[in-house]
Amino acid sequence: MSVTRRSLLAAAGVTFGGALGALFTGTAGAAPVTRGYGPLLPDPDRLLDLPAGFSYRVLSRAGAPLRSGEGAVPANCDGMAAFRAPGHGVRLVRNHENRVTAPLRVPAVEGLTYDPRALGGCTLLELDATGRVTAERVALAGTAVNCAGGRTPWNTWLSCEETEDRAGGEAGYAEDHGYVFEVDPADPYRSGAVPLTAMGRFAHEAVAVDPYRGVVYETEDAFVKPFGLFYRFLPARPLGGPGSLRAGGALEALRVPGVPDLSVVAEPGAEFPVEWVPVPDPSAAGTPIRFQDFGPGGITHAQKLEGCYWGDGGVHFVSSYARGGEGAGADHHGQVWLHDPRRGTVRLDVLFGPATDVQLPGDSPDNICLAPDGGLMVCEDGGGAQYVFGVTRGGEVYPVARNADDIGVPGAPAWGEFAGVTFSPDRRTMYVNAYSPGTTFAVTGPWH
Repeated sequence: MSVTRRSLLAAAGVTFGGALGALFTGTAGAAPVTRGYGPLLPDPDRLLDLPAGFSYRVLSRAGAPLRSGEGAVPANCDGMAAFRAPGHGVRLVRNHENRVTAPLRVPAVEGLTYDPRALGGCTLLELDATGRVTAERVALAGTAVNCAGGRTPWNTWLSCEETEDRAGGEAGYAEDHGYVFEVDPADPYRSGAVPLTAMGRFAHEAVAVDPYRGVVYETEDAFVKPFGLFYRFLPARPLGGPGSLRAGGALEALRVPGVPDLSVVAEPGAEFPVEWVPVPDPSAAGTPIRFQDFGPGGITHAQKLEGCYWGDGGVHFVSSYARGGEGAGADHHGQVWLHDPRRGTVRLDVLFGPATDVQLPGDSPDNICLAPDGGLMVCEDGGGAQYVFGVTRGGEVYPVARNADDIGVPGAPAWGEFAGVTFSPDRRTMYVNAYSPGTTFAVTGPWH
């Protein structure tokens, strides 16, 4: 029996009655939320709705000048991570998912640019001990469609290109794209702009590094069949520190025997043994990886594999949605899986949906991170209102933030997705991006 968003949120103490907005503002007689931090309160400035006792600060907004003078803050703020800085400060590395049509490119800076014809990359914000922004500059440029990524145990950021465009193609790039790039937040020039080609060329979404074994897990965001794969990269120099991933390694893809498509699993708690199959051609020189021949038994696909994060001794990864009409084995509105490398298993932890609940919040989970209470924070990337949700270790879902910045037109409101949720090293501040119009928030309050 599948668990729906309605039942998950009802378990979190939300009563489903009255208008949708009332469920998360505590108005119109809606019962108070008993899990999480309480109902969301409308923001008088119409930017970010939060529970009582929480507040936010806008750190950066697309189009404003970068403090470095290198140009404007780029558009399409996406994946992000927070790192310790001297004097109890924080460094934030932030992706910009810019395609060739992006209105605000990541400025091309000498020594940090891979392909001058590509408009994506990363910017770096430095905050002092009070949370005030003291610097903002380019950390990586000339990459394309930098979606999410992941941090390493040696405190660098792995930025992922969600594209497979080749040099000389329709996009007009001078270099091949579809790679992972390492960014050193302490000194971006030290890492430069070097593609980690051994980690594969495909539409990367996110990565997570096993801090004990050094294995790097990667998600592939493909929404057209054949769908994406879940990968692991076995570095030649595991846990070797900055630059060690350039030494190469072996790329493998996940096979769940008897399960060619993860969408058909509909019961949270269902667990399966896994196999890892070598990728025939990680460079995808002639054939995209997901089309390649993995031999008898095939390989396991999933539509829209997105967020990926290490925690609880394993790697959590997200399938944002699946649609039978687009070729998936079944419909769902979001899955969160856990791979346990010690036991060699994958387990479906959370299922959002089904289609009967499409008017309720909680569809299309995307970026994820570990929450202060040991659960997860999940960014929503679906239709209608956009939320950051918490998920308890028991699989219960509760609202944390709602985007109140209406970027629609009169009569047709719209809100940008959330992305890049991450916490400060002391776990006292949550940082998160509103993808459009491109805003980075710092949220403080009584985190558990």
